[in-house]
Amino acid sequence: MKLSDGFDARRLRAKEPSNWRMRLGAGFSALLATLGVLLAMAGAASLLGRPPALGELNTSPMGAALILVLGLVLLWVGIRLWRVCRLRMRRGRELNLAPHLMKKHD
Repeated sequence: MKLSDGFDARRLRAKEPSNWRMRLGAGFSALLATLGVLLAMAGAASLLGRPPALGELNTSPMGAALILVLGLVLLWVGIRLWRVCRLRMRRGRELNLAPHLMKKHD
């Protein structure tokens, strides 16, 4: 028997606010990760004996190592921030059902 009188499936999902902040955060974190990859590549190239990519900034091995470490840190921060933003963007799509109404799994 079908009971569809007055049933609206849209009521099961929460009214979520616009997630422009999370989208901008994800874009910014992608830019941070890209900058981190580029800096790490420039630092690694200078350490391997290639001509310096950033001019006088990484002509010494210490400067090149510093740029390599900074690039890796920026890459890690960018990926971490991107994952947090993506998780928060997708979290609002959960159903608003009481736990006792869900299917029971043994």
